[in-house]
Amino acid sequence: MKQIKILTFVSSVLFVGTMVAQDKNKSDLGTEVVDVVRRYDATVSEAFKVRELPNLDEDVKSKKKEVVYTITSFPVASTFVPTKGEAAKVDAKRNLERFDNYALFAIGNYTNINGELFLSSQLDPDSYIAGFVNHFSSQGGIKNLLLDDDFSKTKAGINFSGQKKKIGWNTEVGGSYQTLNWYGLPQEEMGDLIPQSTVVSINPKQKYKSFYFDGSVSFEDLPIKGVDVYYNNFSDDFDRAENHFVFKPRVETAIDENIIAKLNVVVDYVSSDYKKQNFFDGDGTVNFSNNSIQTVKLKDQHFTFGAEPSVVFKGEDYFVQLGVGLYYNNGKIAGNSENAFKFYPQVKASYNVVPNIVIAYVGIDGSLTQNTFKDFVDQNPFVSPEAGLLPTDKTYDFYAGMKGKLDHTVSYNVKASYRKENDKALFISTPYSSNVNRLNYLYGNAMDVVYAEVETFNLFGELRFDLDNTVIMGIRGEYNHYKSTTGEAWGLPDFKLGADALINFTDQWFAGVDLQYVGERKDWFIDQGYQGYGQDSAIIPKNMEKKVDGYADLSLKVGYRPTKNWTVFLKGNNLLNENYNQWGNFMSQGIQVMGGAIYKFDF
Repeated sequence: MKQIKILTFVSSVLFVGTMVAQDKNKSDLGTEVVDVVRRYDATVSEAFKVRELPNLDEDVKSKKKEVVYTITSFPVASTFVPTKGEAAKVDAKRNLERFDNYALFAIGNYTNINGELFLSSQLDPDSYIAGFVNHFSSQGGIKNLLLDDDFSKTKAGINFSGQKKKIGWNTEVGGSYQTLNWYGLPQEEMGDLIPQSTVVSINPKQKYKSFYFDGSVSFEDLPIKGVDVYYNNFSDDFDRAENHFVFKPRVETAIDENIIAKLNVVVDYVSSDYKKQNFFDGDGTVNFSNNSIQTVKLKDQHFTFGAEPSVVFKGEDYFVQLGVGLYYNNGKIAGNSENAFKFYPQVKASYNVVPNIVIAYVGIDGSLTQNTFKDFVDQNPFVSPEAGLLPTDKTYDFYAGMKGKLDHTVSYNVKASYRKENDKALFISTPYSSNVNRLNYLYGNAMDVVYAEVETFNLFGELRFDLDNTVIMGIRGEYNHYKSTTGEAWGLPDFKLGADALINFTDQWFAGVDLQYVGERKDWFIDQGYQGYGQDSAIIPKNMEKKVDGYADLSLKVGYRPTKNWTVFLKGNNLLNENYNQWGNFMSQGIQVMGGAIYKFDF
């Protein structure tokens, strides 16, 4: 039976909002969430998650398993919260009453306001409908900025899911509206050289609008195990318009008791219209200090077709999948056509060295990944509307690791990998110019996208501790070494470290702490108004590599449940008061304190 449940087991309410720099859910122990339970087929990525009872053949089970689809509050963080560790945790389970609906409200300094509403109804024993609205906004107020830094985001959707006989489905239709400001002027690099006339000429406001449909259907006794369909229409306030459509059928058939043949098909189409501003002299040469402007309309369009056939061999102690990825991309980049066929090895294996304690795994993988402007905005909302689109060619990703449990309370995962990616998207600051005829994101106050061939050596490790659901904690670390054709892997850190803990003092009182560190990154600064001259008196922009310092972010949360329906909470973010930058010159908010309550109920 499918049902919508509010898990009141821990501190969700402390994760109550998101700042503009993050639009995705982040992992966090013990959040109080709304869970929509549906059936689905396990994915390849499941093989690398730390589990209470690790399973070798979870990728190839023909029997479907339950998974949690979560609608939850986002972290209230320092405008730019580093991505938390993606490796799965040992879930905290509390014996608290569950509810089908909830309402949440929270408010804090910087006039940060968060509101959420989730309503659901079971239509019959096998299907349900649910709707949600999430809103987070901030009036900003970061000190010493020259431009506004307020922002907001509202998202709403309706979900209809269920299962009848041997067919299951999950559908969601929704949309979002987001506002922000490109406030990242290069004040450190330019000092007092930014003219006041330039500052007052900039209207840094950007708006994003999105409409999406996300659906899947699964079959139990057919060779076609499922089909996923996704569509998104995404646009901004500068005439950027994008349509993205994805169609993914999955076929699976048993050859023998321990041998399964699989075929995954990917049809991915994206079309993105945008404009680009250029500056020219009368003779047609580029001159950034000139007022002669040419706005060019461009269109990037990519159609990708992929087929991933494989054969799976599995036994009680082993799992082997042998496959390949075959991709064809038909692309049009700024009006120029490019076509390419790609072939990738897709092989993975795992062995149960010590049952449920030590699992060794190894593999080599590759794929052609479609990039979209929406993807860039989700990762970095301050991206320039002029960002071009290329698919990323992950030529190979070789990895080896070990996961399992040290005892009943401690789980671990360690992995080493080496991968090569062509046309990997990297973020750098847009060039600076004091030319007041520029568009509002072309004063060095936004982020651009460049593509490079990047090779990455990665080491990752994580430990999770679960002491009878009373104290739950973890530590994680990641080291990356990059080789890039651009000289630096712009915006990517060498180190990521993190630690978190959740303490359930009683069923009423709980507290949590999260500390994470992101290492130094590199950015590229260009001053197009710099009066340097080369041959033929052509203006040469000033270029320089810029260091973006590493930072630590400490969050603390406390909560109290006075009744089974109510939870009140208080959360502090960036308690070390580091006004760090995650992207270019975009400074984060300082210490943030937010308090509120969540009410859980049934009709």
